[in-house]
Amino acid sequence: MSSTAVAASSVARFSVQAPSAVVMVRPHRFHPNPQTAADNAFQGQAVGMGAEPLAAAAFQEVSQAAEVLEAQGVRVHLFEDDGSGDMPDAVFPNNWFSTHAGGHVAIYPMYSPNRRRERRADVIEMLKSEYRVQDVIDYSGLEADGVFLEGTGAMVLDHVARVAYTAASNRAHAVALERFCTHFNFEPVAFDTADAQGRAVYHTNVLMCVATEFALVGLDLITDPVRRQAVRARLEETGRTVIALTRSQIEHFAGNALELVGSAGRVLALSTQAHASLNDEQQVAIERSARLLPLAVPTIELAGGSVRCMLAGIHLARR
Repeated sequence: MSSTAVAASSVARFSVQAPSAVVMVRPHRFHPNPQTAADNAFQGQAVGMGAEPLAAAAFQEVSQAAEVLEAQGVRVHLFEDDGSGDMPDAVFPNNWFSTHAGGHVAIYPMYSPNRRRERRADVIEMLKSEYRVQDVIDYSGLEADGVFLEGTGAMVLDHVARVAYTAASNRAHAVALERFCTHFNFEPVAFDTADAQGRAVYHTNVLMCVATEFALVGLDLITDPVRRQAVRARLEETGRTVIALTRSQIEHFAGNALELVGSAGRVLALSTQAHASLNDEQQVAIERSARLLPLAVPTIELAGGSVRCMLAGIHLARR
């Protein structure tokens, strides 16, 4: 291989923004969480499906998604949730922990009581054994004070410009956000949102995805026009192409995507429903930088989250 080819290969395998490894959790007794339904307008009903077929479908969707990602050269650490602890949202690990360059890990306070059981020591121990972890900062004690910040669901992080985009909600408290940003050296950019019914969007990552060279954003859901323009401007200052998503596309989870680095370069992992909602111009703009990688997760999406929620990116150096 020529030196040029080696250099190109190295670039394809590294991105500050896009991780090349993820943690996933495969559920054995999946079902939409009744404790989160009140403030998650994206949740649906499993109409006509019994508990066992629903759980089997979710199990299969996670298994297939993990296989597709691994085939693309993304390293997948797949953990099992046997359902014994009644953790219906365990399939969404990105909410309870995040990882950061330099060997830092954060553990987060969760809004719904049954989601607090999702935090698991074996995931943290795996990170310590497989990657260079310097410290673990645990914010979960804030739950006792009614203060919550649900990880990279509540925040969409620009790891390059060090910006934490955050939609205000029950799951993103200003005090916890300030603490995280102080500890991890991020600039908080918070804003209010509203869906078609005037409800605050429960997680920032359903309306926004920040990739290496572009950002998908449901700008129309940011209620203050001045703040809306400020978010666009902040993204454009970093050199990214801003791809505005419609309310309908947000409802189809087009904002709930994650850029990853595989063996052949960057890919954008998103659901088949999200992919189908993008128009030709948007797809072309994305594929200038990252190849679209649709994953079929319709059962998982009944819980109100999609592909990005299923993937906890690992921004740590391997041992």
